[in-house]
Amino acid sequence: MKAVWVFALLLLAALIGLMMLHWGYDTIDWDAVRAPPFSPTHLLGTDSVGRDLLARTLVGTRVSLSIAGAAALVALVIGTLWGAIAGWVGGWVDALMMRVVDALYALPFMFVVIILMVVFGRSILLVFLGIGAVEWLTMARVVRGQVMQLKHRPFIIAAEAAGANTRQIMIGHILPNIAGIASAYLLLTIPQVVMVESFLSFLGLGVQEPLTSLGILIKDGVDDMEIAPLTLLVPIAVLMTILVCLTALGERLRDRTAT
Repeated sequence: MKAVWVFALLLLAALIGLMMLHWGYDTIDWDAVRAPPFSPTHLLGTDSVGRDLLARTLVGTRVSLSIAGAAALVALVIGTLWGAIAGWVGGWVDALMMRVVDALYALPFMFVVIILMVVFGRSILLVFLGIGAVEWLTMARVVRGQVMQLKHRPFIIAAEAAGANTRQIMIGHILPNIAGIASAYLLLTIPQVVMVESFLSFLGLGVQEPLTSLGILIKDGVDDMEIAPLTLLVPIAVLMTILVCLTALGERLRDRTAT
C-alpha cells in the first residue's frame, strides 16, 4: 500500500503542483540563473538558463506519465485484440499471428522506435503511438494464453450451446475474465514506456523544447551535474520512484489475479 500512496502523492503534485508556484516551467528568471536550492523564489533552484527546476520537474513528470499512460493504452488495445483473436480462433490463424509476434520480438526494440520517430516526426502524439505500437507483444501473449484457457471452461461451452455468438461471448464472458490480468500487465507496461520515453527524450527524439519531460531534465542535468548536481538528482529520483511504485503495484495485482 505504501507504493500506492507514494505514487498518488507524486501524481497529485504533477497535476496541481504547478498552480501553486509563481514561476512557470518555461519562464526564465534572468536574475536567478543557476540559483541554488532553497533560494527565496526557487525552492529547488534553477537551471542554466534560469528556469525553475521544481516547475520543470512537475511538468516533466506529468508529460512522461501522460505519454506512458497513452502508449500503454495503445499497447493494451492492440495486444488484447491480437491475443484474443489468436487464442479464440486457434489453428493456423493462431500459429501465423504468433509467428508475427515472434518476428517483432526479434527486431531491436529501440531501433524500431527510433525509426518510427525519425520517419513520422517527433510530436507527442506520434511518440506514444510509436511506443505503444511496439509494446503490445507481451500483452498479446498473455491475453492469448488466458483466452485459450477460458474457451474450454464449462460456462463458455454453455454460452455457445445457448446460441451466443462470438461477439457476445467475448464481451460478456472472455473480456471480463481477463480484465484483471490485463490491468496488471498494463501497470507493468507503464514503467517500461516511461523508460523508453525518457531515453528517446534524452537522445533528442522524444519531447521537444520548450515542453519538457524526465528524459530532457536528466539530459540537462548530465550537462550541469558538476556545477549543479541537483538538476540531475531530482529528475532521476522522480523517475526511480515512478518505476519502483508502478512495478510494485503491477506485480501485486498480477499475483492477486493469478491466484
